Amino acid sequence: MTTTTSAPSTRTRHGAMLRIEVRRILRDPVTLFFTVVLPAFFFLIFGASAAFSEERLGNGNVAMAIMIAMAAYGAVTATVGIGGQAAVERSQGWGRQLGLTPLRDFSFVRVKVALASLVALGPICLVYLLGALTGAEGSGSAWLLSGLVLAAGSLSFALYGLCFGLLFRSEAAISGASGSVVVLAFLGNVFFPLSGALLTLAKFTPLYGYVALARYPLSEGVIVSQDGSTITDPLWLPIANVLTWTLIFAITATLLVRRGRGRQ
Repeated sequence: MTTTTSAPSTRTRHGAMLRIEVRRILRDPVTLFFTVVLPAFFFLIFGASAAFSEERLGNGNVAMAIMIAMAAYGAVTATVGIGGQAAVERSQGWGRQLGLTPLRDFSFVRVKVALASLVALGPICLVYLLGALTGAEGSGSAWLLSGLVLAAGSLSFALYGLCFGLLFRSEAAISGASGSVVVLAFLGNVFFPLSGALLTLAKFTPLYGYVALARYPLSEGVIVSQDGSTITDPLWLPIANVLTWTLIFAITATLLVRRGRGRQ
């Protein structure tokens, strides 16, 4: 009597590849430091230890607003790195290797999206844990909704990293994409409050809308500028910003993929 062994299911293959990807990231302490530990360190320096951290802001205090910003920075850095890595892998022939396996293009994308989601949760959870332990205050809905916005919104920045990887097709693309996030964070009112023309400019940058939307359940749109004055953003502004930049990233990535296929 002969026995037959059925091929692994698609879900099993996805799970196996995801486990491999997670283990690979866990073996990279440098990446873990910059995506998980560094944002938490920034929060402790700029948030928990700041003299004004206990001042009230909307449904909580300033410490929580800084906590959300630092968690956002970490989540974006993580997803940008995953997106750039995915593009570089495919440009260097990993896609052809996958063609020899049952795991197809759509499955590859699903695994990378799942990986980006998991990696983004690392800095969010650590920074939020430190915030809870060091005096960040906010309503229950502010904690929950801000965390959900951070986790979901960070995935659009995987497209940003994908654009860098498709454009430059080298490992340096990942470093360049991650480095550009630092610049966008400064321009996006993430690291310190802006005012005047810089604040007006910030509203057109991608990180501004993402962080402002995550802060909205806490601040209800109130923005404290560098000179101490406050302005209030309507809810549609950060939503429009996030949707617009996600569309721009998606269109750019699509065009770069088509360009790459045309050269093959």
